[in-house]
Amino acid sequence: MFPKQETVAMILAGGQGSRLGVLTSKLAKPAVAYGGKYRIIDFPLSNCVNSGIEAVGVLTQYQPLVLNEYIGNGQPWDLDSMNSGVQVLPPYQRSRGADWYKGTANAIYQNMNYIDRYDPDYVVVLSGDHIYKMDYSKMVAYHKEKEAACTIAVIDVPLAEASRFGILNTNPDDSIYEFDEKPKVPKSTKASMGIYVFSWNKLKEYLIADEKDKSSSNDFGKNVLPAMLNAGERMFAYEFQGYWKDVGTIDSLWESNMDLLDPNTTLDLSDENWKIYSRNPVMPPQYVGEEAVIQNSLVADGCNVYGNVDFSVLFAGVNVAPGAVVKDSIIMPGARVEEGAVVQYAIVAENAVVGENAVVGARPEEIEQKDEWGVAVIGDNIKIGAGAVVPPKAMIDKDIPEVAKDARK
Repeated sequence: MFPKQETVAMILAGGQGSRLGVLTSKLAKPAVAYGGKYRIIDFPLSNCVNSGIEAVGVLTQYQPLVLNEYIGNGQPWDLDSMNSGVQVLPPYQRSRGADWYKGTANAIYQNMNYIDRYDPDYVVVLSGDHIYKMDYSKMVAYHKEKEAACTIAVIDVPLAEASRFGILNTNPDDSIYEFDEKPKVPKSTKASMGIYVFSWNKLKEYLIADEKDKSSSNDFGKNVLPAMLNAGERMFAYEFQGYWKDVGTIDSLWESNMDLLDPNTTLDLSDENWKIYSRNPVMPPQYVGEEAVIQNSLVADGCNVYGNVDFSVLFAGVNVAPGAVVKDSIIMPGARVEEGAVVQYAIVAENAVVGENAVVGARPEEIEQKDEWGVAVIGDNIKIGAGAVVPPKAMIDKDIPEVAKDARK
């Protein structure tokens, strides 16, 4: 018997994350490293515990191994209670056969039994791949005040980017009268953040109806939310003020990490009143060599830095050899940048090796054709041979052999 929880959170963490390319070829997007010591999933999990939500389901599907191991029993986030806490919820064998999650709504539908055992009044549905801090309890309070069936968190976005989001049109009291999923011609700049509060009895009703509709994509934005709106349900927008980033692309992931190095950033990871918790490796303190130069960078535990690091994020266990240069880059856990190598405007994934005198990426001002510039990405466990050159915008998923010494001259 499980104790009643007023609010249950469900984190959608099963997407493939194909826009992150080689970074998610073997890894679920919410498990991608972020900010020197975190993974993306740390943010919604920490928001839940800081908001007082004790029952959290994490719906996994694509490449779940690392994510499942990382979440474990939820202890780092204080989500390991005997009768609540965090629960990983993959697709499972049902009486009528096994079903992958067909869409965001179907994923919640398949786990209605998990939600029902807590007999909640409200369900908060979250994405597992956004970087932000948010007190969900305030959003739930707003939902109750409005006596809403559904409340959608919104953020104002530039009009040029609005077509990437679900766009809401609202009345002066913030009630929603129109919802367009990724419209070609947006009518407003109020974008859905993919954060929803539902009254559970209402959500259950629409999930069951959506599942019966064989033509449905079983998606919240495409199906469930429009169905609720067409039925005249009370739906409201909850305006969010603060840092929020969808890190679903290489550029946005790189930019969000670089934002942490901006002294004026609104994302404060040192705030004692709203900590972002994570599962950290037990490693010795960082070591900085006598000749090393580190400027405006984040350097995690276990790093050994002998070269030059500028405006970069180094995760746990990274090694930067003497004479190596790392600028405007993200170097993920366990990666090595060997002697004389130059890494600029790049993401080097976990346990990758950049060989001696190799060059990865380039500065924008070094590229004549600006459309050819972009962040270079090295996949996990990839070895870039000595003297090799990785151009801007490249996505490297195979080892690159060492360049012959006479060809390097």
